[in-house]
Amino acid sequence: MTTYGPEGQSSINRHQTFVQVNGVDLCVETFGDPADPAVLLIMGGGASMDWWEDEFCERLAAGPRFVIRYDHRDTGQSVSYEPGSPGYTSWDLVTDAVGLLDAFGLASAHIVGLSMGGGIAQALALDFPGRVASLTLMATSPGGDGLPPMSEELRAAFSGGVAEPDWSDRAAVIDYLVADARMYAAPSRTFEEEVMRALLSRVYDRTVNMASAMNNFIAESVREPRKDLATVTAPTLVLHGTEDPLFPYEHGRAMARAIPGARLVPLERTGHEIPEVAWDTAIPEILRHTRLA
Repeated sequence: MTTYGPEGQSSINRHQTFVQVNGVDLCVETFGDPADPAVLLIMGGGASMDWWEDEFCERLAAGPRFVIRYDHRDTGQSVSYEPGSPGYTSWDLVTDAVGLLDAFGLASAHIVGLSMGGGIAQALALDFPGRVASLTLMATSPGGDGLPPMSEELRAAFSGGVAEPDWSDRAAVIDYLVADARMYAAPSRTFEEEVMRALLSRVYDRTVNMASAMNNFIAESVREPRKDLATVTAPTLVLHGTEDPLFPYEHGRAMARAIPGARLVPLERTGHEIPEVAWDTAIPEILRHTRLA
């Protein structure tokens, strides 16, 4: 459990900086002692490191672990490009993660990826196996035929059923993002709108260009992992929401079947997200996994 100082501040050491990786500046924050086992958190498409919430990172760091989270290109405070003109490919997002390990002098790290971040994590395990001490895949998919589709609500949204806001209008953008987050949340759980609104307010205020953050990652989505997940050698943990509307739970089952020795743990009352209700399962499982690896 994280301890707190006299003013309610966490005693976990935190440090935010800019790191030059592959010729660009990425905003990075670390939690904990660099001497502890390193855990690199990779968030989904268009999502800044804020989505790995502070307390989630602090509880991992109390493991003890050295936790690294970062803003992808076009998110948060990292390098930003003109909307619709990303100056990078999907492969650059993979090699950015490798570059961060290099920047911290890490031969390898425990890799935790969520959604598109899980796609990046799969690519790391396949193409840079020596850099992956263990693999944790959250709310992601192995791809392929025969898996259940996303929810009808999400299909409608992806087909243009929801108009984009004026990205310079803070209130309108936050309303839009809250509505978007609601579609990804587990329907069985009361949606915590005020908590989400506070998170998305931080996201908006930290983001250089919201139009770029929300659109550029789509222009160069992470490539499909090679269909040889059976060659993954990293010890693998699959954490998957039982109510995921984007990648229904069968995607998690398929992922665990595809990777030798992978262990599947369901996240109850969880959608395509990592809400606080899931932390009491996810955090101990990640700590156990990274201790055994």
